[in-house]
Amino acid sequence: MTSCVNGEARANNDEEKSFEEKLQLITRNLQEVLGEDRLVDVLKIRDVKIYWGTATTGKPHIGYFVPMTKIADFLNAGCEVTILFADLHAYLDNMKAPWDLLALRTEYYENVIKAMLISINVSIEKLKFVRGTEFQLSKEYTLDMYRISSLVTEHDARKAGAEVVKQVDHPLLSGLLYPGLQVLDEEYLKVDAQFGGVDQRKIFTYAEKYLPQLGYKKRVHLMNPMVPGLTGDKMSSSEEDSKIDLLDDPATVKRKLKKAFCEPGNIENNGVLSFAKHVVYNLMPETEGLDIKRSKENGGNVTYYKYADLELDFGNENLHPGDLKIAIEMYINKLLEPIRKTFSHPKLQKLTAAAYPQLSRKLAKSEADPSRLELKVGKILSVEKVWFKQFSSFGLFLLIVDQFFIQHPDAETLYVQKVDLGEEAPRTIVSGLVSFLTVDDLLGQKVVVLCNLKSSKIRGVESMGMVLCAYTENPKQMELLQPPGDTFPGERVSVEGYESGAPDEQLNPKKKVWENVQADLKTSREFVAQWQGNNFMTLSGPVKCKSLIGAKIK
Repeated sequence: MTSCVNGEARANNDEEKSFEEKLQLITRNLQEVLGEDRLVDVLKIRDVKIYWGTATTGKPHIGYFVPMTKIADFLNAGCEVTILFADLHAYLDNMKAPWDLLALRTEYYENVIKAMLISINVSIEKLKFVRGTEFQLSKEYTLDMYRISSLVTEHDARKAGAEVVKQVDHPLLSGLLYPGLQVLDEEYLKVDAQFGGVDQRKIFTYAEKYLPQLGYKKRVHLMNPMVPGLTGDKMSSSEEDSKIDLLDDPATVKRKLKKAFCEPGNIENNGVLSFAKHVVYNLMPETEGLDIKRSKENGGNVTYYKYADLELDFGNENLHPGDLKIAIEMYINKLLEPIRKTFSHPKLQKLTAAAYPQLSRKLAKSEADPSRLELKVGKILSVEKVWFKQFSSFGLFLLIVDQFFIQHPDAETLYVQKVDLGEEAPRTIVSGLVSFLTVDDLLGQKVVVLCNLKSSKIRGVESMGMVLCAYTENPKQMELLQPPGDTFPGERVSVEGYESGAPDEQLNPKKKVWENVQADLKTSREFVAQWQGNNFMTLSGPVKCKSLIGAKIK
């Protein structure tokens, strides 16, 4: 593939640039710069040291080309650039990267970002790659974390992470620590400036306030604009329809772009136009333009050498969304082809499958897809311990409440529970938890309920769901899966990475969807319920059991 990057600019990279040229390259296309006077002061003396950090959570997507184009500018301006793979940050942000997968996902990020930079002709020899856990677990760093925690209020910590860390009414302490780590990274990486999206502005102002209180200098903060995803909202790794994965094949790129929000004449929150503005025109030589192929009846072929002209024609509806999408599709495939080629290597394919295990099994939707399960938060309103005795001569079952029955050795003990699921009436659910949990253990508890199983009669009582538990065989133990305390009855529980799927109205027993999904359900070392390493999540955080590690879930 021919380079999509301005070849003339790359060729001049080693030539001595003037102060004005360097400043222009560093600051062009940014939405905001905090501390530009400090940037100027450093640049008058020497080249600037900049770092960009990325938390190693979901898989990087084409939106990552936006910061990559600025990293190319920084390098072209002679800056010393460090890319921080923020593995510890990834764990602290509601455990978006489970500890078991942290090292694998960091390795994946390093390989895929190197492939991205090479695809736009950025020399990685001039870059420094650092993993957060290489220095964030040191004695000095840890002591500084204690020092900053003695200065910061809970209000300021929450405010700083408002646009970056998942916000809930009762946040985990880990999420409150997250901004402090990002502040200290500036000092421990010994940089002059931090680069990031404008969504991190509150963390940047937090750094400017608290670093001097620790005796460290303020840094410059360089902010990129936020680029909308294909749905018109923020591009997200966890929202499949909002982004194009860096390893998507051409057919998938076509399909996703075809569905992308690109309303005729609408230039606001338009992910296709934004990609053209922030990636295509930043990488394309000024002598080249974006070629639009179309029939004579639709205006004929046209080349846009400036983004402003492209936007003007689109806004005036002189350029059809379908024609724009075809041109962007071709450009994206040119960018992605060398990345796909790099990741065709068996070693990297194995790494991808291990770091993101949901991709390791290419199952048909009928076999295993956790988004087909309707999982909800429930609250147990009442519990009755009931004895069931079979009268073999009649083939009938008698149901008698515990306090009015003398136990018979042939009787089986079960609980009949009324569970609030945010519906008009509570559901009746029968469960065999008597040997593990008392009535008091269950009454009033919030639980996770599988709601779209086909209802069944158990000893003559219709059961309309299943309360999920973690269990071990040796020794035999069972604990409830419990959502965070500030969840509400009826709130959806989803599997991370599968949030956009629609659950079946009712699971077909013949297709064994539940059985196939259940085979890969277990608890992590942090007691979090997971499917193939992906957390069960609510709006308030992950679903956990009390103490069982590596337990199966049923």
